[in-house]
Amino acid sequence: MADRNPHNVVLTQQAAQTLRKEFIGWQCRLRQLVARQGGGRPTSGMRPRVLAPSGEAIAPAITVLLNEQEPDHSISQFRFQYQRTQDPVERYEKILELLSGSYFQQPANFADVMTALFGPESDIAAALLNHGSCILEFEQYTQAYRIACAVRAVDEKSPLHQATYWHNRMFNPSMPAAIRILAFTPDWRHSEDYRVEE
Repeated sequence: MADRNPHNVVLTQQAAQTLRKEFIGWQCRLRQLVARQGGGRPTSGMRPRVLAPSGEAIAPAITVLLNEQEPDHSISQFRFQYQRTQDPVERYEKILELLSGSYFQQPANFADVMTALFGPESDIAAALLNHGSCILEFEQYTQAYRIACAVRAVDEKSPLHQATYWHNRMFNPSMPAAIRILAFTPDWRHSEDYRVEE
C-alpha cells in the first residue's frame, strides 16, 4: 500500500458517515462469502496490516471481528452451540451455518467497533495498548481502507468480550484459557478508502 498518513485526511461528518457505512457493508459481504465458500478462513480483507500512529509496522496482519450492535442473542447462540457438543467438527459446521445464513445480511445491525483476540503474552497486544491507537490497513481485490483507530482492552464481562470469545471458541477448540481481547474504535474523519491497481 502507498505510505500515506491518515492524520492528513480530514473528512466532513457526512463523508465520514458514508465511509463508515460502506466499510461495514464491505466487511459483511466479505465475511458472508467466506462463511459460504471459504470454509470460514479469514481473507486479507478481514486481516488488516497494523501500523503505529507514526506509520511504523506493528504487525503484518491480525484477524479482526465485526461485532453486532446488540450481540446478546448471538452470544447465547454461540455459547449454546459450543456447549451442546464436544465434537469440534460439529461446532465448526454449526458456526459456518450460522454465519453463512442471515447473520451478515443486514449491515445496519453491526457496530463499527472491531475486536481481536490475542494470547496473554502477545507483544502485538502490548504494543497496541502502549500506543493507544493505530492504523488498520484492509485490502482485498481492488478495494482498500486505511482506518485510524483508538485501541483499548476489553473487560471480560462486556458484550464485546463475550461475543469475541464465543465466536473464536467455535472455530478454535484449542484456544488457550488466558486471552486478551482488544477493541478498535475507528476515527472515520481521519480514515479513507481507495482503489488498488490490479
